[in-house]
Amino acid sequence: MISFFKSLRWRLFILIVCVGVLPGVIITACFFHFYEKRTLNNDVVSITSQAQLFNNQIITSGYLSDPGDTSINTQFAALGNIYSGRIMVIDGSFRVIKDTYNLYEGRIMVWENVITTMQGKRSTVFDEKSRTLIVTVPITASDSDEVQGVLMITRSLEYLESNTSFFKDMSVYAMLVVVILSVTAGLVFSMRIVKPFKKLSDTLYMPESDTVLNIEPVEDYNETMEISERLGQIISRMNEIDDSRREFVSNVSHELKTPLTSMKVLADSINSMGEAPAELYREFMGDITDEIDRETKIINDLLSLVKMDKSHAELNISSINLNDLTEAILKRLRPIAQDQEVELVLESFRPVTIEGDEVKLSLAITNLIENGIKYNNPGGFVRLSLNSDHQYAYIRVEDSGMGIPQDSLARIFERFYRVDKSHSREIGGTGLGLAITKSVIDMHKGEIHVDSEVGEGTTFDVRIPINYIKESV
Repeated sequence: MISFFKSLRWRLFILIVCVGVLPGVIITACFFHFYEKRTLNNDVVSITSQAQLFNNQIITSGYLSDPGDTSINTQFAALGNIYSGRIMVIDGSFRVIKDTYNLYEGRIMVWENVITTMQGKRSTVFDEKSRTLIVTVPITASDSDEVQGVLMITRSLEYLESNTSFFKDMSVYAMLVVVILSVTAGLVFSMRIVKPFKKLSDTLYMPESDTVLNIEPVEDYNETMEISERLGQIISRMNEIDDSRREFVSNVSHELKTPLTSMKVLADSINSMGEAPAELYREFMGDITDEIDRETKIINDLLSLVKMDKSHAELNISSINLNDLTEAILKRLRPIAQDQEVELVLESFRPVTIEGDEVKLSLAITNLIENGIKYNNPGGFVRLSLNSDHQYAYIRVEDSGMGIPQDSLARIFERFYRVDKSHSREIGGTGLGLAITKSVIDMHKGEIHVDSEVGEGTTFDVRIPINYIKESV
C-alpha cells in the first residue's frame, strides 16, 4: 500500500481523477444550494406581490369588519389550492377572521412573526420540518402606515423537493459519466506522463550490472531533458571522483613506499659492507633518518587531511589576532628562509581579528609561506599582506619563485599533485600542503585563489569571513 502511494503514476492517476470528479461534485452541490435559495426568493417575491393585491381588496371592501365577501374568499381558496397551502387573515386584535383550512377562525393568533408583522415588518419563515414557506404581510391602507391586520400565506414546497430529486437523479448519471471519463483519462495520461521517466530510468543501468552508463538525453519534456542533463553531469563528476580516488590511493601507496624502499636499500647497503668507516655508517644512518622524517611528515599530513574531512563541528572557534599569528609564523619560518636566502616581508594595513580555529588557520598560512620559500630562488622574497573590511579578512602570500604553469593551476589543490614531481621530492614536498590549506579555508567558509606566471612567481589570495558562519542544520 505504501509503495502504491509512492508511485508517481498512481499519484498522477488519482490527481487526474480528482481534478475531473471533485469540480463536478462541488458544482453540483453549489447548484442545488443556489437553486433552492433562488426558488425560495422567487416564491417570497411572488407571494408578497399577491399579498399586496389582496391588501388593497381587503381595505377597500372592509373585509376586516365583514369577512363574508364571496369574491375575496373565492380568491383565497383558489390561491390556497395553487400554493397547496392556506391563507389566514388576522385583524388588529390578533383574532383570526379567515382561515382557508377552517381550523383557527375566531381564535387568537399570538405568534412571534405575527406580532412582528403587526409592527409593520414583513416576515418570512421556511419550516424545514413541514417543508412549507410562511409569509406574513401587514395589512395597511394606502393613505396610512397604521397596521390594521396581518395576511399570512403558507405555501407547500413539495414541488421543490420533486424538482430537486429529479435534478439529483440526473446529476448522478452525469457524475457516473464524469467518473468513467476521468478514470480513463487518468490511466492514459498518467502512463504517458511517466513513460519518459521510465525511459530515463532504463538508461541508468546495464541489464546485468550496476555499472553506471552515460545517459542519453530524454527530450520528451523540458523537465526530463533537464534531469537527464543533470544526471549526466553527476555521473561525469562521479567518474572524475572515482578516478581521483584511484589516483589518490595509488599516490598514497607510492609516497609511503618510496621512503621505505630507500631505507631498505640503505640498510641492505650497510649490511653488505664489510669493515666500512664509521663516517660512512653515520652518513647512511643520517639518510635513513631523513627518509623516516619524510615518511612521518607524509603520515602526519594524511592524518591532518582525514581530520579536515570530518564534521566542521570539530573546529575550535575562538577570537584570533591575525597580526600576532602571522608574526609568530614568520618568526618560526625565518631560519628556513635564511637558509634558502629568501626574504620574508610582512605588510599589515590594519589590525585584523577574526573568529576561527587558530591551529588550523596557522597550518594553512604556514603551508602557503613554506611553499613560497621552498619553490623560490636565492635572493627572492615572500611577501605576506593582511587587510580587512567590515565583513572579510584578506590574506595575500606573494613570492618571486619559479611559478606554476597555467595548465596546472586548476589541479594544485588536489592531494599529492605536484607541478614538478622530481623537484618536489628533492626539496621534501609531499603534495598535501595545498590540499590541507584548501580544506581549512573551506571549513571557515572562505575562498582561495591563485595567480601565477612561470618564472615570475605565484600569488595566493585568501578571503575569510571575520565572523564564523555556523553550519546550518
